[in-house]
Amino acid sequence: MPLLRKIEVTTGVWWIEAPLAGVSILCGCPADAVKHLMKRGLIVSTEIDGIAFETGPNAILLSDAMVQNGNFSNLAEFPVLQMLYRQGMILPDHPGNTGVKPLLIGSADQVQAQMQYIYRGNYGLVTEEEMVEAGLSPKRAHELMRMKLKFAFGKIRHPGDLLDTLAVDADSVEIRNGVTVRRMLFNVFEFSYQGETAVVDLNLPSFESYEAPYPLGYYRLRREYFAVIHCGEGDGWDINRPSMASIIMFQGKVFLVDAGPNVLFSLNALGIGVNEIEGIFHTHSHDDHFAGLTTLIRSDHKLKYYATPLVRASVAKKVAALLSIDEAAFSDYFDVCPLVEGEWNLIDGLEVKPVFSPHPVETTIMHFRAMWEGGNRTYSHLADIARLSVLQSFITDDPEAPGISQAMYDQVAADYLEPADVKKIDVGGGMIHGDAYDFRDDTSDKIILAHTSQRNTRAQKAIGSSASFGTVDVLIPSNHDFIWPYAYEALDAYFPGIPRHQIRVLLNNPVVTFNPGTILVKERVVNDQIYLLLSGSVEMIPIEIEMRSVLSAGALIGELSGLFGAAASETYRAASFVQALAIPCSLYSEFVRRNNVFKGVSRLLEHREFLLRTSLFGEVVSSKSLNRIAQAMTSCTAKVDVVIEPGHDMVGMIKSGIAGRFLGDHMFETLKVGDFFGEDVAIFGSPSLLRVRALEPCEVFLVPAHALRDIPSVRWKLFEASNKRTRAMMEAGVHARVLIKWHDEYSVGVQRIDSHHRRLFEIANSALDLMERGCSDDEIAETMGLLREYARFHFDEEEGLMIRYKYPELHNHKNRHFRLLEQLTELQTTIAEGEGYNEVEVLTFLQEWIVGHTLSDDHRAAVYLNSKGVY
Repeated sequence: MPLLRKIEVTTGVWWIEAPLAGVSILCGCPADAVKHLMKRGLIVSTEIDGIAFETGPNAILLSDAMVQNGNFSNLAEFPVLQMLYRQGMILPDHPGNTGVKPLLIGSADQVQAQMQYIYRGNYGLVTEEEMVEAGLSPKRAHELMRMKLKFAFGKIRHPGDLLDTLAVDADSVEIRNGVTVRRMLFNVFEFSYQGETAVVDLNLPSFESYEAPYPLGYYRLRREYFAVIHCGEGDGWDINRPSMASIIMFQGKVFLVDAGPNVLFSLNALGIGVNEIEGIFHTHSHDDHFAGLTTLIRSDHKLKYYATPLVRASVAKKVAALLSIDEAAFSDYFDVCPLVEGEWNLIDGLEVKPVFSPHPVETTIMHFRAMWEGGNRTYSHLADIARLSVLQSFITDDPEAPGISQAMYDQVAADYLEPADVKKIDVGGGMIHGDAYDFRDDTSDKIILAHTSQRNTRAQKAIGSSASFGTVDVLIPSNHDFIWPYAYEALDAYFPGIPRHQIRVLLNNPVVTFNPGTILVKERVVNDQIYLLLSGSVEMIPIEIEMRSVLSAGALIGELSGLFGAAASETYRAASFVQALAIPCSLYSEFVRRNNVFKGVSRLLEHREFLLRTSLFGEVVSSKSLNRIAQAMTSCTAKVDVVIEPGHDMVGMIKSGIAGRFLGDHMFETLKVGDFFGEDVAIFGSPSLLRVRALEPCEVFLVPAHALRDIPSVRWKLFEASNKRTRAMMEAGVHARVLIKWHDEYSVGVQRIDSHHRRLFEIANSALDLMERGCSDDEIAETMGLLREYARFHFDEEEGLMIRYKYPELHNHKNRHFRLLEQLTELQTTIAEGEGYNEVEVLTFLQEWIVGHTLSDDHRAAVYLNSKGVY
């Protein structure tokens, strides 16, 4: 029997086990990792002394990359819950409770981010001040905090009370009982035990996604006037079904209710492309309703995000914790549309009423209605409700004690039973989920039981119905096809200024349906049709390069080859049921010539084809958006060794040639055709730590930042790339000597501040390394300039947090920042003007500044921020 056992669980997820040492490690934990472990038999049910529980991991290795190919890579909420409760590691007198805590392993910043994300996942908003900031009255905030404390058994506890952590770097560190781990490369780790080793690579292959644990098949849906599509009736533990969710279709528009794990997989099975989604109604922030949010960012327009301010604040803080960003950045990716709790909110004819629902995190149930003959048609979505027997046990007359009032209980019980034509309810049981028996007297026409991994009992079946994936409840049928208005809008946007009667020439063609897996256009074949994609998803597969793009509604397929009568250079293949407007190539060519747009279209097509073959733009971005970018692009050239500076408001893309990204004289990354740079400054307002220099003659496209900021899928990829580049640079360990070394005790306990501090260490060491090797004053001054600019950025971010949370020593802290920047500017100017420097004095200054300021001033501020729930 091997001492170390290594198993590939699924794409990007591995299992390492040392049975003799009692160590079992889940390596990589994207969404639904627990379900994959269950399907592989790595989590099984067992029993000791009559107590049933599960086996499973006792440690989790986190990915170095927080996001890969658009997906969250580290979602440890459910794996940790499985260890604590289903394995019993936290339960008193339980055979699974051996005194060993679950262990999070990974880079210091990722471990810290996960701890804060789990904290927010457990509790949502953690103080009455945060609730008031989200819009509640102090009285209501106090009432909800009492309820939250009852769910939390009287105390909100940081995950540090429940979990152990282990930071991993290049040196081996012991996990437990002689099992060690070290980082070999970025996201590549080596485990060792008694002479045996196993290597795990957590890097997700390019153009691949994490896999769903269940098959779904394919469905062809009609766009209805008002209907509910059932796309999830399971929970976070159900290995055969998606978590509880629904899709609302209203007047042909598509709205999601919650976004659980693998939401794009569900949408693809239903023949719905991400660009077709109008918005999402969000009930709360638990992972089985939240984990799919970032995949929805793959749209080329901001999805409308509908939630009460309280739910939105809870969700934004969890996203911010997970990604180490400011929670205000949430609105960079979604069009936030606040809903008024307890009132009907009108959304283009559809009305929605969010109603407070007791839960450990901020939660609302959702009621929907639309006007029709004889009154309204209604749908109610009751996700993550608490059973009434549990809420009864919470009732107390003490207004200061954890619990709820009789009045709150009565209101909640009445809200549960508000009748609807169709009502979907959580029947998961336990302390924080619902009970079908609470709905025995519900007068709704149809009740659907959901949010459970268990089979329905006979008693439950007598109360409610089931709804398998893809089934539809039509509340108001449609008497015309909503696909045609969408087709007109897409063509009108693609050809602005063209008369409506001319657009109708193209519209007077058939809408055709393709089965999943069908080829629409084949490479090396001259196509006779150009297709406007109206619904579903299509893969673009270039033969000569290694890439895969997924196109959604609004994309024109086969336009370049069709317009010029040339053979297609790539294959287009239906990834789901697809509807497309089929336009004959001859008609399309005559249309663009007759309307005098041939020259403009052909010029844009060349640029658009280049963009489509890049990782940045090759997925989901519609033809309309690609045209807008292509129109805004300019180009420049650079000779060998010339620094390429796109400017503060441009993102550069290599059109031809090769360039390198340098810090000082060390090259961190090679940039080839299609690669981009400059996103840190142009999009995120962060000082660039690296310079781009041509390694051979280059032609570079310059894309204005304003053309990219409002395309969520592009902005998200830029964010992912920027973080991965920075992380890889910090992990490289390239300096001849690390004169100012980061130690774990330097952590102040606020993840964003710690992340900035580590970057300051990196740049300072680079400057000292240049000095030690006798490099030119210009090189040293440039790096000192980078240090100054990043320090300015860091100070602004730090002060922003202090202002927000009313730090009492803010004035003194700002003065300290001002003096440090003055000193740094003087030092950089002295070096730049060739007046010389004393390396020992510079080292002393940087140590006293970075280390001293971190350990004293920043640590005091961080203690205060921690007291406000900021970690």
